[in-house]
Amino acid sequence: MTSAEVEQLAADPAVEGLILTGSHARGTATVHSDRDLVMIGPAHYARRTATLDVAVVTIEDLADTSDIWQRYAFRGAKTLVDRRSGQITDLVHRQATPTAQEAVTWAREGLDGYVNFLYRAAKSRRDDEHVAARLDEAESVSWLLLTVFALHGRVRPYNKYLRWELETYPLDPPWDATLPERAVANPASLFPAVEALARDQGHGDILDAWGDDLTLLR
Repeated sequence: MTSAEVEQLAADPAVEGLILTGSHARGTATVHSDRDLVMIGPAHYARRTATLDVAVVTIEDLADTSDIWQRYAFRGAKTLVDRRSGQITDLVHRQATPTAQEAVTWAREGLDGYVNFLYRAAKSRRDDEHVAARLDEAESVSWLLLTVFALHGRVRPYNKYLRWELETYPLDPPWDATLPERAVANPASLFPAVEALARDQGHGDILDAWGDDLTLLR
């Protein structure tokens, strides 16, 4: 779909809201990128092709923030049409921005999951189960990213946009644009920095609940 066709959709008065998401919204599109649109409008506009993905939702769907994974879709999104006097723009921002309580909940869940998989990996390495250890370390990365971004009051990025997020909205050191490589190479090496940040924000009880098991991670 061309820009002109998107403009044609936007001109339809039956379309209450039109939101551009994905790589075209974030300025990272390539020749292989389709256009991702979220629409509040007639159901017959919904489609998924090699060049266009139109998801038709209701205003209630857009207001529903219970699907944590879906929320990053709205990070950097551009509202093309808002015929609800700013309500749609506000809901897009709400999707992409966790509340303080949401961030705390995600950080605590993520921290416990991260420690859990690092502990499993450490035990496997101790027992010369190196393949199992590598698998557990790989699984820890998802929890690591959830934790780090939640501790900074953010939604965890999709892996495809992790570097874009860190370059566009930088975090304080050591969480710079090298994080993807470091997380893949050795997620356990980031534990001291995660621990320091978590304790600084009052989540030491999650770590302390692991007791002497933390010595394996250190």
